[in-house]
Amino acid sequence: MVDDNRGRRIFGAHWAFAAFFAGVAGYHLVTLITTAAVTHPSGDDDPVELLAGPGLLLSFVPNLVLGLSPVLGSVRFGFGLDRDFGLRPHWRDVRIGLACGALALVVGYLLNLGVLAVYGGDDVSDSPLTDLPDVSDGSSRWLAAAAAVLVIAVPITEELLVRGALWNGLAHHRVPPWVVLALTAFVFALIHGESTRVIALFGQGLVLGLARYRSGRTAASVIAHATNNLPPAVLLFTGH
Repeated sequence: MVDDNRGRRIFGAHWAFAAFFAGVAGYHLVTLITTAAVTHPSGDDDPVELLAGPGLLLSFVPNLVLGLSPVLGSVRFGFGLDRDFGLRPHWRDVRIGLACGALALVVGYLLNLGVLAVYGGDDVSDSPLTDLPDVSDGSSRWLAAAAAVLVIAVPITEELLVRGALWNGLAHHRVPPWVVLALTAFVFALIHGESTRVIALFGQGLVLGLARYRSGRTAASVIAHATNNLPPAVLLFTGH
């Protein structure tokens, strides 16, 4: 990825900042819209029935919106996705991404064990992915589609937002690299909206950020993120 700081500014800040905040705002807006859409129509208070079948994929739409503004911002104000973010993977990105993805799994597992030891299982909520097999309408094809989104689309959109747009904006304004790494990991943990998993998500975010830092390209963190999401995606088919 070419480190070129001549990108346009919006309200005095690098365009990547505007793309980041637009992505977060769009995420919350679409979350409200989709939540209203699946819970309101028939007055049925049971969201499981409403999410069956194609509605299962609707639950991922807000997450996909996260990556939309970085893409649009790069096309409109930047130099294109590969030059701005290094989104096209090289072999070095693959090697770094796979290694960091495996490390992120270990870090997340150990930190979750620590949280369970401190708070106990009753006070720690399950991941939202736990409920996906129950809302798949009994069809493996919907679970397969959800798994594909989890492994392919979600890593791309989240990494474009956090370790793409936010990272570039901070780096452009000469924020120290270690602060960029820590801050993007913290934001990564917060956007998941799972208070009991913040510590584990922060730790995993640091490792995913390490992939971005070591390679200088978002492609490496996308691959690391996809590697980290692969086991949970496989577990969707087991119902656990």
